[in-house]
Amino acid sequence: LFVYRLDCSKRPLTMAIGKNKRLTKSKKGSRKKAVDPFLKKEWYKLIAPSIFAQKDCGKTLITKTQGTKIASEYLKGRVVELSLADLNKNEALSYRKIKLCVEDVQGYNCLMNFHGMDMTRDKLCSLIRKKQSIIEANVDCRTTDGYIVRLFCIAFTKPQDNQIKATCYAQSAQSRAIRAKMVQIMSELGAKGDLKSLVKELISAPIGEQIAREASGVFPIKDCYIRKVKVLKKPKFDVTALMEWHNADEAQDVGQAVAPVVEETTLAGSGGRL
Repeated sequence: LFVYRLDCSKRPLTMAIGKNKRLTKSKKGSRKKAVDPFLKKEWYKLIAPSIFAQKDCGKTLITKTQGTKIASEYLKGRVVELSLADLNKNEALSYRKIKLCVEDVQGYNCLMNFHGMDMTRDKLCSLIRKKQSIIEANVDCRTTDGYIVRLFCIAFTKPQDNQIKATCYAQSAQSRAIRAKMVQIMSELGAKGDLKSLVKELISAPIGEQIAREASGVFPIKDCYIRKVKVLKKPKFDVTALMEWHNADEAQDVGQAVAPVVEETTLAGSGGRL
């Protein structure tokens, strides 16, 4: 490249090294060395409440504590969905799904609490058929320990004994009466005890049979279930209350019952001789 200067002489144009910024930089294609992201992570155990048979129910992954990002703070509030068949080691309960929420972290253990309950879609679909009525109800109730819980109930009408007619539809007044029964029984169940006793009742599932029995005077119903449970509001976090969920049902050695001591009776005035 030649440039004519004022003196009209042909000289090559030389450039200063510091002016062109691009020369000092590395090549455009070079990148950082790829690092495996799992090297920065660690595993934490999930501990279910003691009302379930299986306490150690899985593991969860979290990035290690780095600076102000504390791992335990990011774990709190995680919601895990598990099958009740796995938690209680009973395959008959596989249609139930339990939601548990991480409330506290102790070491590498995440202590969880009840967060909700649901029913699998295939179970729900297997109950719905033609020529019958579906009756659904829901109610909000407050437990004695301050939780606000919403319960959803579902039931289906069934034909009466020796019925010839193919359909078994309930009239709107009958559906309203059954719905009122459902709301009444669910409200009583939710308000009479704390959340722990409510969960025990829901897992054992006698409430559906109770509703079916009491509603049979209005219209015969079948397949009555508490379909879903939502925890709407929780009280302020309390560690002692959480530990009750995890320690209460542990077996204690109370010893064996001792037979009562029977005193020998003597005749009065006989000097102890019979």
